[in-house]
Amino acid sequence: MKKIIATVAAIVLAAGAAFAQDMATLTEVYNSAAALLEEGNKAGALENFNKALTMATEIGEEGAEILAQCQAIIPKISLSMAKDLVKAGDYDAALVNLDYVAQVAEKYDDFDTMGEATGLIPQVLKTKGASQIKEKNFAGAVETYTKVLAEDPTDGVSSLRLGSAYNALGKTEEAVKAFEAAAENGQGEQANKQISTIFLKKASANLKEKKFADAVENALKANEYSENPQAIQIAGQASQMAGKNADAIKYLSQYLELAPDAKNAGQIAYTVGALYQNQKNNAKAKEYYTKCLNDPKFGPEAKKLIDALK
Repeated sequence: MKKIIATVAAIVLAAGAAFAQDMATLTEVYNSAAALLEEGNKAGALENFNKALTMATEIGEEGAEILAQCQAIIPKISLSMAKDLVKAGDYDAALVNLDYVAQVAEKYDDFDTMGEATGLIPQVLKTKGASQIKEKNFAGAVETYTKVLAEDPTDGVSSLRLGSAYNALGKTEEAVKAFEAAAENGQGEQANKQISTIFLKKASANLKEKKFADAVENALKANEYSENPQAIQIAGQASQMAGKNADAIKYLSQYLELAPDAKNAGQIAYTVGALYQNQKNNAKAKEYYTKCLNDPKFGPEAKKLIDALK
């Protein structure tokens, strides 16, 4: 019996010695992590804090204090490292880290860090998207801003940039939809100008292709989104080429009202005068011929026509 008791006592003493050694090792690992953090070695510190956390969990109640300290510091170090990645322009790695931070912080009930990490994710995505547009990676920018807008469809600036990326890829229908969403969410002036430019380019191409009806339609759409003298001029030219002189007079007269000091104002005024003259409306013809008398190219001929109409 004495031998049995002695053996049990030896086991207890050995267990106590092993436990003391485990606590010493845990403390050493924790202190090493703290020292690395002080030196600015965040990766090394994080690795050691995670080791200390695992050891403290295995030890149990005696390691509870160190366990709590590890749980408090690990999410914050991880968040700091994610921010460093953002500064370095490694947005993909930063986003992965921020997801990890949010999960770990929630696990350890660090809701402040979790909220900060979650709030940074859309900001990092926007920064990534802006960088992609600058680098002309428009397909990547479309993917990035689509993710941003999936979380917040009311983000007008992101809709504007998504439209720009689609437009650069030649996907004008998608671009118009994105710009319209931007206009609905506080970016009306810029978004409507972008849409206007899209339809203006279409109208110009239609005119070259002699698709006059399409040219007029797209030109009027361009002007509808944002007042655009050039669009109205194209509508007038297309109408004239299609033989619709009444429409040509209407649009070209409107162009002169919008851009009275344009370089081609004399030429347009002369054209309107000639169209009126063809309609036997001499009074209006003289009115518009008079508007171009000071034009060095069309003025002399306009004066002859005015004199002939007296």
